[in-house]
Amino acid sequence: MATADAITSGQVRGMTGEEKRVILASSLGTIFEWYDFYLYGSLAAMIGAKFFSAFDPNTRSIFALLAFAAGFLVRPFGALVFGRLGDLIGRKSTFLITILIMGLSTFLVGLLPDYATIGWIAPVTLIALRMLQGLALGGEYGGAAVYVAEHAPAGRRGFYTSWIQTTATLGLLLSLFVIVGLRLWMGEKAFADDFPLFFGLKGGWRIPFLGSIFLLLISVWIRLQMNESPAFQKMKEEGTRSKAPLKEAFGNWSNMKIVLLALFGLVVGQAVVWYTGQFYALFFIQNILKADLLTSNTLIAWSLILGTPFFLFFGWLSDRIGRRPVILAGCLIAALTYFPLFKGLTSLVNPQLEIALEKVKVNVAADPSGCGSVFDPVGIRQFTAPCDVTRRTLAANAIPYTLSNGPAGSGVKVSVNGQDVAVNADFAKNILAAAQAAGFPKPGDPNILKVSNFFGVWSDARAIGVIAILTLMVIYVTAVYGPIAAALVEFFPTRIRYTAMSLPYHIGNGWFGGLLPATSFAMVASTGDIYYGLWYPIGFALMTFVIGLLFVRDAGEKNIDHVRH
Repeated sequence: MATADAITSGQVRGMTGEEKRVILASSLGTIFEWYDFYLYGSLAAMIGAKFFSAFDPNTRSIFALLAFAAGFLVRPFGALVFGRLGDLIGRKSTFLITILIMGLSTFLVGLLPDYATIGWIAPVTLIALRMLQGLALGGEYGGAAVYVAEHAPAGRRGFYTSWIQTTATLGLLLSLFVIVGLRLWMGEKAFADDFPLFFGLKGGWRIPFLGSIFLLLISVWIRLQMNESPAFQKMKEEGTRSKAPLKEAFGNWSNMKIVLLALFGLVVGQAVVWYTGQFYALFFIQNILKADLLTSNTLIAWSLILGTPFFLFFGWLSDRIGRRPVILAGCLIAALTYFPLFKGLTSLVNPQLEIALEKVKVNVAADPSGCGSVFDPVGIRQFTAPCDVTRRTLAANAIPYTLSNGPAGSGVKVSVNGQDVAVNADFAKNILAAAQAAGFPKPGDPNILKVSNFFGVWSDARAIGVIAILTLMVIYVTAVYGPIAAALVEFFPTRIRYTAMSLPYHIGNGWFGGLLPATSFAMVASTGDIYYGLWYPIGFALMTFVIGLLFVRDAGEKNIDHVRH
């Protein structure tokens, strides 16, 4: 491997054929893993209807989202299991195991009979497959990042590992194209229920899962051709491997301190900026601004296409000015600009809603003792108090409101511009009618941005404006995510690197990032302010900026075989 001397002497060589194959092998696996996660997330409601059909619609949706969240929640545990394995037996062997587990879990979802066919076994098996997928993902990313970084010459680790960082975006794009393409080709009914496959299975939604087997076979074949990383091979030959990587990484305060600083001083901010720019932006456009499926996915897809090359730019830049300045600058700029950017989205996507937010005042008056917290980030709470049910109904219909105190013992009173709306069994229908009569746009309102096809966006000035805003947020993503793999790899010595870097990455991205869309929406529901959920990413991004600025330092371009803090 090259050392820091290569940088100081200015002798930075080009990428070799072997290094290109290493990057390709690692990238294909991570494209695959993200393809699956995005695929399930996009189809969670439809899958819930198939595998949790014994429950009412609300409970069904809750279980479907929990099945999705399970994959995120178990990722840190996968990081512990497979990180330890990677430091004991090697990088190559470990992420061969992870991709096999991950790939087969994805494929089997497409083969799994639904509740109507095999009863309770269906949802239990589905959740088990999602957990296996999440466990494997906990080891996959760390393996890919370490494998590439340990093959990279000094002075190029940021650029080399940034190729892996593009894969999350590419996985999202691939899932979007597959889902939207199939829906447009076969129609919604065939996609959901009628399209015949084999073994009595029906539904075009299964095809993206079944088709993933080809990605798996290609990824495994390529990885089998690869050699072990030179850093691990050297350590193995010298007999210096850790006998207890978990204990050494997390039981030793000098290492554990670096784990915590990496988590809160880099990764948490990176995670919330990433999930805001790619996931919450899509959720906001679809669920709050009420853009249709084709329009919202097309806008996001174009922003990803335009923004993805910046992963490589910021990886390259981090090789020259350091990882920390690039990541922290991304966190700070994102935190300072999210509010005007999301308000800009509202103005362009649904201008009638922007006007309504100023002119239409919805008030909920109730006895404070009868109003509890409606914060429900994982969707498992059942609300029975009239005040709480009313506020959840308003939030679910994207109707902002203010909450005021009513007399003690009074019931819930809802008004739209001073006109009372009866709070009864028909409240959801009545409040929608009242809000729309006062100026809130109806579903399908002609003022809501709508594109006719994938390339039609470029003839619409509003669509171009939305793509510009979304692309800017994707560039924020690339700034914080492009250098993160190299930064984490350089923090830890070879003997515990796989274990130590995987845990902060997956806690940050699996928990702080993965739960962002649901938590942000819960914050919106709790306050009645459609922008209030932005305080979640802003708060954590600013926290990371401060901690990173004060306490984190770049490992620099040291020989990563020996890096210690």
